[in-house]
Amino acid sequence: MKVFPEAVKLQLAGEYGLVVEFGTVISPAINALVLQLTSLLLDLNQGGIREVVPTYRSVSIYFDPLILSRQDLTELVETLLARLNPVTMLSLPARIVNVPVCYGGVLGPDLDFVARYTGLSVREVITAHTGQPYLVYMLGFTPGFPYLGGLPAQLEVPRQETPRNKVPAGSVGIGGNQTGFYPIESTGEWWLIGRTPLKAFAPQRSKPFLVAAGDYVQFTSIGIDDYFAIRRAVAAGVYQLETIIADKRCEQI
Repeated sequence: MKVFPEAVKLQLAGEYGLVVEFGTVISPAINALVLQLTSLLLDLNQGGIREVVPTYRSVSIYFDPLILSRQDLTELVETLLARLNPVTMLSLPARIVNVPVCYGGVLGPDLDFVARYTGLSVREVITAHTGQPYLVYMLGFTPGFPYLGGLPAQLEVPRQETPRNKVPAGSVGIGGNQTGFYPIESTGEWWLIGRTPLKAFAPQRSKPFLVAAGDYVQFTSIGIDDYFAIRRAVAAGVYQLETIIADKRCEQI
């Protein structure tokens, strides 16, 4: 896939913003460029850059025009773009975070619906959902909410027409071709198939967010007893997060 330089566009975002768009589709290769440019910008520690926000396929840069002109920022970005290499990024090691999930029952009230809609059994839904790691493309919506890619097509279901007013923290949901878990109690329109006892967002931790863009999430199925045991360990601050380092990022996801 050719994404640079032909597909890259620089867009205005008000008086203090510049958006670098890498393409029109969601893909690991494009997201790798997004994360690579974000890393280069942050490493520069350039005066005048207030915030760098990575998304699925773009990077938003907010700047202080009294310190850094738009022209100078544009030239800086163009210089960095010439240094990007998606092949290099995809070959880097990646962290895979194990996220235990208790599926179904009161913790996953929509699991039966997802099974009926997809024509799968409950066990097949769980097997498919836990069958591969999911790339964390970005965080957003609420603090630490991971936007994950790689949901098997057989699990796609339309979003609910009327969002729930309250989705419990830790709920694992499916909506369209996406899946994820809710860091805090919030509204939500995804179908809830389970719940994790982990906290995706904990402001008192040295690293408040459980995962970061570029990580992978591997869901694993646990029983109700393990769910409450892990929840107690998390609350006591003694739970050891299970992670492994893969040789490289998964290009196929």
